[in-house]
Amino acid sequence: MGAPAEQGVRIGLSAVVIALRDRKACVLTTPGEDGDAALPFGPFDPARDRTFERALRDFVTAQTGFRLGFVEQLYTFGDLGRASPRATPGPERRREVSVGYLALTADAAGTPLAEARWTPVLDIFPWEDRRDGDPACLAPLVADLTAWAGGDPRKQARVDSLFATTPTHRWSESRVLERYELLYEAGLVAEAARDQNRPPVTAPPGRSMVSDHRRILATGLGRLRSKLKYRPVLFDLMPATFTLSELQIAAEAVAGLSLHKQNFRRGVERTGLVQPTGRLSAATGGRPAELFRVIDGDLTTGEALGLPLPAQR
Repeated sequence: MGAPAEQGVRIGLSAVVIALRDRKACVLTTPGEDGDAALPFGPFDPARDRTFERALRDFVTAQTGFRLGFVEQLYTFGDLGRASPRATPGPERRREVSVGYLALTADAAGTPLAEARWTPVLDIFPWEDRRDGDPACLAPLVADLTAWAGGDPRKQARVDSLFATTPTHRWSESRVLERYELLYEAGLVAEAARDQNRPPVTAPPGRSMVSDHRRILATGLGRLRSKLKYRPVLFDLMPATFTLSELQIAAEAVAGLSLHKQNFRRGVERTGLVQPTGRLSAATGGRPAELFRVIDGDLTTGEALGLPLPAQR
């Protein structure tokens, strides 16, 4: 007789927790299989857990020692044929569906549990880092994608649109998931070879992750980049007081773009979201810079705007 068919569904919960450390956007990870990084992840127990969010908070704290603040649901992931949903061990082999959540924090001083790490997001997606121009991995990736397209105009149009390969195409920083999915479809990331039982990719770009966690992280990063423009979410990553240079560095770290300094500052002033504290910071290494803070009030209302992302030309 053949292997038993998969029966039932198990619901898992994944957390994309993002913070800023050393001028880098970082995600909270735990050790996974074969040395790959993993997002904090745990199963939902309907007999024990009252809500998804409560279960999420409990296992993130148990796995990393970190206590979550505000979280929002991202998406439900359950595509058949990828490492996630993973079949659960045992004779039942239930199909696993993962519900992803995004959390932002200004508290990334460290993690109480030694196995937890703050991993730079752009180490996982190096092709997304355009702060210093085109990253070194981009040209080989585009060449490999063009070879994969094989002259098919529809495939090549996707490559050109997502990776802005010609002057007529504009890079869209929010299309993180679409770019990762294209690389996966083309077999250019390690997860594709793993899921399809093929030989490992030679020098695959970026750090691979267990299960479907890099796809979940791509969804979270794309959501965050999109929200920068229409919600003041960047302040959820900032300390109580900050300089405008620190705010710009944070925006660049998340967006993966180099921003025009004066246009960014003018845009911040126009939003009316920050106000000077009357104090100076001596931590800049040069002339003391003025410290700002977020205005008092509810930034979750529809009146609160996002920050500008005026890229350098």
